[in-house]
Amino acid sequence: MDLKKINDFLRDKSPGEIVEWALETANRPVVTTNFRPYEAAILHATTGVKSDIPVIWCDTGYNTPQTYRHAERLIESLGLNIDLYVPRQTSAHRDVVMGIPDIDSPLHKEFTEQVKLEPFRRAMSAHQPDVWFTNLRKGQTAFRDSLDIVTLGSDGVLKVSPFFYWTDEELDEYLEEHRLENEFKYFDPTKVLENRECGLHIPAQKQTVSS
Repeated sequence: MDLKKINDFLRDKSPGEIVEWALETANRPVVTTNFRPYEAAILHATTGVKSDIPVIWCDTGYNTPQTYRHAERLIESLGLNIDLYVPRQTSAHRDVVMGIPDIDSPLHKEFTEQVKLEPFRRAMSAHQPDVWFTNLRKGQTAFRDSLDIVTLGSDGVLKVSPFFYWTDEELDEYLEEHRLENEFKYFDPTKVLENRECGLHIPAQKQTVSS
């Protein structure tokens, strides 16, 4: 697979056209979401082409009330085929024995494993996707700048990011055009800093693409 040619071909395509291209040969496509800002765009673009595409939501259990309400409204308005994955331990239990460790704490790695990585691996193991749609975008982190619209992992999963080259301003216009709401009161307890990689897209993760 010549990824450079593919990405050159897709560079000027609309998100919907990119989704259509990826679905042409997909047998087990999925889209992942955490309902962070601008997630409505990828959910709209993918379900607009395949309304019943599985939408994997790995909920850490630490989302804000605003994010949970935003998620419920999008699930209803877009008719999302949600498959929810949560940590095996409740957040109430974890708050007692661990809390939310500081990023420099030796407990931070275990915390991230519990609330994000293990549920994600469980989800990917259950779905065994061959195409994985995400809303990764250039400029979010240094690592993501090294990716492109389409990347391929050693596990054979094709990761597709239809809005990879879009700016916040372009996404604002997309959301307005399609009458989609946005939500900025989002909290990721494993990242702390906005430009810190979330852990699902780095080389150490088995189910990642290009990683």
